[in-house]
Amino acid sequence: MKEIRKIIADYDALDHDKEKVALASVVNVEESSYRRVGARMLVRSSGIWTGGISGGCLEGDALKRSQMAIFKNTASRVVYDTMDDDQNQIGVGLGCNGRIEVLFTPIDPADANNEIEQLRKVAAQDSPSMMLKVIDSENVDLLGKSYLIENDAEVVDLQGIRQDDLQQWISETRANRKPRIVECTTDSDEELKLLIEFIKPETRLVIIGYNYDVNAFAGIAQELGWEIHIIGRAKKLSKSLFSQAKQVLEFEQAEQVEVHDYTAVVLMSHDYNWDKTLLPIFIEKNPAYIGMLGPKKRMHKMQGELPDYDLESLVNFHSPVGLDIGAESPEEIALAIASEIVATFRGRSGASLKFREGTIHER
Repeated sequence: MKEIRKIIADYDALDHDKEKVALASVVNVEESSYRRVGARMLVRSSGIWTGGISGGCLEGDALKRSQMAIFKNTASRVVYDTMDDDQNQIGVGLGCNGRIEVLFTPIDPADANNEIEQLRKVAAQDSPSMMLKVIDSENVDLLGKSYLIENDAEVVDLQGIRQDDLQQWISETRANRKPRIVECTTDSDEELKLLIEFIKPETRLVIIGYNYDVNAFAGIAQELGWEIHIIGRAKKLSKSLFSQAKQVLEFEQAEQVEVHDYTAVVLMSHDYNWDKTLLPIFIEKNPAYIGMLGPKKRMHKMQGELPDYDLESLVNFHSPVGLDIGAESPEEIALAIASEIVATFRGRSGASLKFREGTIHER
């Protein structure tokens, strides 16, 4: 979401009478790739870009193709195939051993429903969003068209595709929580390839505490593009935290914090009584992740004083908090906690990739 917000901000800062833009989007990946489906890159006619679609390998070529899309005012799709790691095949050496499909779409600022405007609506949501995009079509006017699915029951009117089929594909994509490619044939025998994209909302981080280690954690969270909420003692927080946080509340106001499926709560008040008071509140709110700073014996003591909860059996509760990386400084501890949050939200163990069998990313 951080990349999407940066693209929107840079788009808004442009003088569209003087400069045109195109959006390069990763729409399909096979085998290895640095970026995944949904990675985007906004390219200006001047050659300046925001975002990225690879680790830097494709951006030069993507710049030229984006400028061509701007000049021709026509979308195009390019397949970068490095399965054999042959740089002569596409003119760039990726070293990824993968196949990456990229769609280049000119953006019309006069169109109130262009893809940037759709992404603006996505960025404002607290829940996952669904987008449908035509990524391959014999009809050049249809290629690159995107549709924001604002109501699953009232899907887009894509000519020649049965609404029942669209609803089923969208429903399955939402249930699986990952993008899906659909190849279909219209009533007029036109072959289409559609990307149904599942876009997660910004991660919401609720930090409970007011000591100096909150600064380190908020710094990492801000770099990750997370939405930060802080509960503690406002008068003891550094001034910088007020600019980083969307919301700063006192301990007594903890009930006011809203959580959703992508919320992480971390209790790091260094105050046993406040942690014991606030932990049940957030257990009842049931965020995807709850972490509590401190040794295991502290958690066992709290368990004895909170008999209504079986803390060790709560799947979303982590104490001691963070991955085991031997963290010592506040910054390292913040890194360990943030890493565990990412691993939890991705359904991964947090173990070293050298021990992972198969591909790094799920297909």
